[in-house]
Amino acid sequence: MTKNHLTRGAALVAATALLSTPLVAASAATPKLKWGACPDSAGAPRGVYCAKLLVPLDYSKPTGRQITLTLSANGSLSSPHFMLVNPGGPGASGIGTEKLVSAALPQAVADQYSVFSFDPRGVGASTPVDCGDLTKLSPHPALPYKPANAKQEQQRVALAKKVADQCGAKAKWLLPYITTENAARDMDRIRIALGKQKIDYLGYSYGTKLGATYATMFPQHAGRFILDSVVDPLVSTYQSGFEQNVALEQRTQQMFSWVAANDKTYHLGKTGQAVAKAWERIRTRLAAKPVSGKVGKPELDDMLASSMYTEDSWPTLLEAVTQYLKGDPEGLLSAADQLALGVDPAQLAYNCNDKGWPRTWSRWHRDTVRSDRQAPHYAWLNTWYSAPCAFWPVGPAKAGRIGSSKVPPILLLQGRYDGPTPLAGAQRMQLVLPGSRLLVDAGGNHASYLFTDNPCTDVPVAKYWLTGKLPANGTCPASRPAG
Repeated sequence: MTKNHLTRGAALVAATALLSTPLVAASAATPKLKWGACPDSAGAPRGVYCAKLLVPLDYSKPTGRQITLTLSANGSLSSPHFMLVNPGGPGASGIGTEKLVSAALPQAVADQYSVFSFDPRGVGASTPVDCGDLTKLSPHPALPYKPANAKQEQQRVALAKKVADQCGAKAKWLLPYITTENAARDMDRIRIALGKQKIDYLGYSYGTKLGATYATMFPQHAGRFILDSVVDPLVSTYQSGFEQNVALEQRTQQMFSWVAANDKTYHLGKTGQAVAKAWERIRTRLAAKPVSGKVGKPELDDMLASSMYTEDSWPTLLEAVTQYLKGDPEGLLSAADQLALGVDPAQLAYNCNDKGWPRTWSRWHRDTVRSDRQAPHYAWLNTWYSAPCAFWPVGPAKAGRIGSSKVPPILLLQGRYDGPTPLAGAQRMQLVLPGSRLLVDAGGNHASYLFTDNPCTDVPVAKYWLTGKLPANGTCPASRPAG
């Protein structure tokens, strides 16, 4: 019988019994986790169970107001090791991630680990950042990302300010405490509640920043840590967005070359340059006549940006585009739903609390115009996504430092052409985490560990999980799609 093939009722009874069994005797101060069904709103997959944990809103007042974290588990407390997983964001829900990870781990590793995740503070089933319905603030069809004139730019600026104002009106009590440092403190409360002296960790994308922050703040409790698709620890979130623009543009040109190599399928051009010109014609056509009044030029730009996370999504986007050119828009409407970008209140809350966001729009304008020369597909898109940070009603929070001589060596995984988290970030993370090792995948997929196949990385990573022995630094061939 494979994992999670119990009936839901039997699985719930069995898991509740197993997960309620403590590994160590709990002190009076140690909270007891009660595991059971996850909240309906969490959308947890079958076989995943949840528990609530109260943590301080403000850690400088530990006995003051408390907020709720929702933890999720796929397994039991009987495993020799615990692995806590964060899927990134910031603001991504972790509930269900542990099941994906557990199912994808090599069997020898899965046999040794109970895998857990959680919704960080401000997210989903944990006390969430509630900004109300932000979609009502956006016009349809959307305004173009690159403004044609000062009026269009000011319309976008006004929209960003409305988002910030609405978040401030509805969630100002919570916003100052939505920080990476507090999320790391929450992780340590989770460790305590699980009864572990050390905790092992797998973090993707923003989860690498969270993991590195935890290891810096609580080095004595950091076990085997793997950080995949690494956030730059040495620049502000504002600065990193402009670094990201260039990497995304490079990845886009690689996609155009891939489309050219598959011209018999997509018929958009036999060279990357020809495909790029065809893509601009499609953008112009959608700008003049959005599909069903919903999918115009900005929505196509959203789909392109979303497709830069994994090349597995390239065929979905290109098939939709080619069908649209043949007169069938349904695929484009469907792809727009799958690959949409949206305003995430929790992501804004974490990002906008960081230092470094200019509070004068002239600085944003100047930097974006400069970035647009190198990254015309992404400079304005990325700026507008983060623009509410220019008007954020709280912060910035006190900046936390990442890295010290006390942090145990950590394993870093990185795609050479990763657009969302460029390679330079991983290289800088290795600089601030002494003794850490970096394995570079020659491809460009983001957060690909366990979800693509690459024996060059998968074998030494499995050995690290099982033994704690770090591999040497190295470069591997590009990963292949899993399965």
